[in-house]
Amino acid sequence: MFREEPAAAAWPARPARPLRIASVCGGGACPGHRARPSMGEDTDTRKINHSFLRDHSYVTEADIISTVEFNHTGELLATGDKGGRVVIFQREPESKNAPHSQGEYDVYSTFQSHEPEFDYLKSLEIEEKINKIKWLPQQNAAHSLLSTNDKTIKLWKITERDKRPEGYNLKDEEGKLKDLSTVTSLQVPVLKPMDLMVEVSPRRVFANGHTYHINSISVNSDCETYMSADDLRINLWHLAVTDRSFNIVDIKPANMEDLTEVITASEFHPHHCNLFVYSSSKGSLRLCDMRAAALCDKHSKLFEEPEDPSNRSFFSEIISSVSDVKFSHSGRYMLTRDYLTVKVWDLNMEARPLETYQVHDYLRSKLCSLYENDCIFDKFECAWNGSDSVIMTGAYNNFFRMFDRNTKRDVTLEASRESSKPRAVLKPRRVCVGGKRRRDDISVDSLDFTKKILHTAWHPTENIIAIAATNNLYIFQDKVNSDMH
Repeated sequence: MFREEPAAAAWPARPARPLRIASVCGGGACPGHRARPSMGEDTDTRKINHSFLRDHSYVTEADIISTVEFNHTGELLATGDKGGRVVIFQREPESKNAPHSQGEYDVYSTFQSHEPEFDYLKSLEIEEKINKIKWLPQQNAAHSLLSTNDKTIKLWKITERDKRPEGYNLKDEEGKLKDLSTVTSLQVPVLKPMDLMVEVSPRRVFANGHTYHINSISVNSDCETYMSADDLRINLWHLAVTDRSFNIVDIKPANMEDLTEVITASEFHPHHCNLFVYSSSKGSLRLCDMRAAALCDKHSKLFEEPEDPSNRSFFSEIISSVSDVKFSHSGRYMLTRDYLTVKVWDLNMEARPLETYQVHDYLRSKLCSLYENDCIFDKFECAWNGSDSVIMTGAYNNFFRMFDRNTKRDVTLEASRESSKPRAVLKPRRVCVGGKRRRDDISVDSLDFTKKILHTAWHPTENIIAIAATNNLYIFQDKVNSDMH
């Protein structure tokens, strides 16, 4: 099973264990660019961090993690929060002195991606919350990612600098221009080593493309374009062009009173640059082919499960809304999440899902109270493992669920600080609806609906997962694999 390990918060540290929980930027402002501490600073940094974890009992709205994303190699992991900040973690390479340190993720860089804005024309406040982060495939030594709030998408470049030029002829050591009369000889500037500095710089700002709130962005396999989706439209952008985009889907009716559904998520096919899918609040998926027409209002395929009239209720349409859709790595399947289930769809079978897994069916009897406290509108994400054989999604009470597609086995695990111990193996949890209860079972009436795991990510090739629970980032690793290091 997976194991978890406690770790430091906010500042980089190097505890001995490879897996850890990190409280991302909790309770304090984050600097724009942060240099990584030298080895001599580690001991003091670790002391600061552990006392921070013990004493930090409050959570501000800005600290809540709103998105989690591994890059294409799994070396980097980015999180965004409601305060508009992006925190990037880097996986440490295995060293000869610490052969078990591989798998440990340390804070690599922290920067402010978005600031709160105000639209004076519409008298609308635009939140700084990061809705989505997407990494671009690496082309050179630098890394690039897209981040978006409700209205504006930004392209960021992350670079490292460990050398600085010295010995200028016309500038002194402080960078000021010298008096030319004092320059009597010429010298060749040289590069001198310096402490590693991670620099994050904005490269492009893609603004004014959406009237409604952006809910998803997806980078195309051609590595030149990406799309962004809001409630009613999907736009296609070129990564080098910021002043215009092409509208490829528009479901806005002429009369807004005729509006029956909205777009909830969208994603490009991982291998075919002409194909993309988008999901709707009615529970349907539409696969579109950009070769067929410039405006893809007419889909190529419609994936929709017929509703069982016997299960029809006031909440049927709400709980059938798709909150997330992900193509499998192979491109053959699609994974969707609605309020109570995760479903696997075959691109060649439109009539019904190939597999359906119940995430928390015990909540079906509590939909009325979940509607009253607005939890029924929570948008849970889902994720594939690297081989498309296991799927993962979140639930309440800081529980997350895993389903093995081959063995049909499933497990409920918990991400919590209270139960975490160094190198501890996560124990399966069980929710009891009624009847006899085991010692470690939790009653459905005891579930904490304020503790919810909405955002999850799976390493592209290894069994390492990232779980966002409020303001905490948990990283778990498969015990079998980690013991081999």
